[in-house]
Amino acid sequence: MNWISNVVRPRIRSFLTTKREVPDNLWIKCPESGQMVFHKDLEANQFVVPGSNYHMRMAAADRLRATLDDGAYAPISLPAVPADPLKFRDERRYVDRLKDAKAKTELSDAVLVGEGRLDGAPVVVAAQDFRFMGGSLGMAAGEAVIAGMLRACEINCPFILFAASGGARMQEGILSLMQMPRTTIAVQRLRDAGLPYIVVMTDPTTGGVTASYAMLGDVHIAEPGALICFAGPRVIEQTIREQLPDGFQRAEYLLEHGMIDMVVHRHDMRETLGRLCRLLGPSVDAAEAIEPSVPLLTSPRDDDAAPEDVAAVEISDAAADGEVTTLTADTTEQDAATVAEPVTVAVKAAAAAAAVPETDAAATDAVSATDANPTPNADANEAAEAPAAPKTEQASLFNAFGLAGSKKTDDAPEAKDDAPKAAAAKPAKAKAKTKAAQKPKE
Repeated sequence: MNWISNVVRPRIRSFLTTKREVPDNLWIKCPESGQMVFHKDLEANQFVVPGSNYHMRMAAADRLRATLDDGAYAPISLPAVPADPLKFRDERRYVDRLKDAKAKTELSDAVLVGEGRLDGAPVVVAAQDFRFMGGSLGMAAGEAVIAGMLRACEINCPFILFAASGGARMQEGILSLMQMPRTTIAVQRLRDAGLPYIVVMTDPTTGGVTASYAMLGDVHIAEPGALICFAGPRVIEQTIREQLPDGFQRAEYLLEHGMIDMVVHRHDMRETLGRLCRLLGPSVDAAEAIEPSVPLLTSPRDDDAAPEDVAAVEISDAAADGEVTTLTADTTEQDAATVAEPVTVAVKAAAAAAAVPETDAAATDAVSATDANPTPNADANEAAEAPAAPKTEQASLFNAFGLAGSKKTDDAPEAKDDAPKAAAAKPAKAKAKTKAAQKPKE
């Protein structure tokens, strides 16, 4: 009976049923906790393991879709570069490795660049894909980063870079290393244009990418637990033969030592990037921010006051502050025509408050002196009414109104008018003394 259960029955089942092959990537294991997560649940959670909060690596296209509005972006056309300039060959030909990487990732190279909108504002985003030969920096990747930066300068918008790379691509030799200074010059173009350059370092960001454009951003953001370094911890341990501290070269360790600006969870990344772009992005149109060409006085006044009163208040405030009087939109035509002559009573009262009041006797003497010495002709009258050349702004204001600006200017005319009277009084006193001396004593 054993052969029936072990042989016959399985054969019968194989004829009646078909075996379904389960894909290998349906369930993904967390590297940190060992938790098994269904791939659709992981993708819906932006490739963050729900239990352990571990950040899995993301493809470049997923990065752009998770960052931009509605997941929509327009790929930027990139210049063509030689596929294998050095005809490099190790265990396999470099051309064959490129073909396999392109077939696996459906990308032309390790960097994907697209332009879209983030919170309604235009941005250019570049993302490195670690699946494409470890996200290594080659000629095509360097051209992609440079093209993205120049496109951001062209449309005047921020540039965001998601870095994930193992360093320079050894199959291209010195041509790969040349991309480091070339991308540095492109970063300087962004700075000259006053545009923000935001770098998001993901796991891992190492080698020549860290030594060039990944550390030249205006703001450096890292995902939790991301490895960020030039040489890896294993190489350092083998070199110095010492045990490194826990979390060495991880995002949290670099944040504590001032190498990066912030560590942001992937679920908060889009909101953080949008806030930074609004804060550091291009300002509003300069034409909307231009100040009015005619300065306006900002004295408090009643909106229901008459135009004459409004003009008088503005001019009196300017006189008290020692500023040059400026015609405002509320000033009437009559006030504008009489600004060089003695103006309204309010102006005289405001100016007289700062000056010393004259006595009635001094005012009478000044009037009598003016009547005794009339001006000989009209030209002299115009010369007398014309204000003297001002030495200061306050002096020019009071001279324009024909008012005295200080106590010295008020007392000066009185001194000149009293001089003839004092000279005439001296001979009278001398004659009185002579008559008193000639009168015989009783």
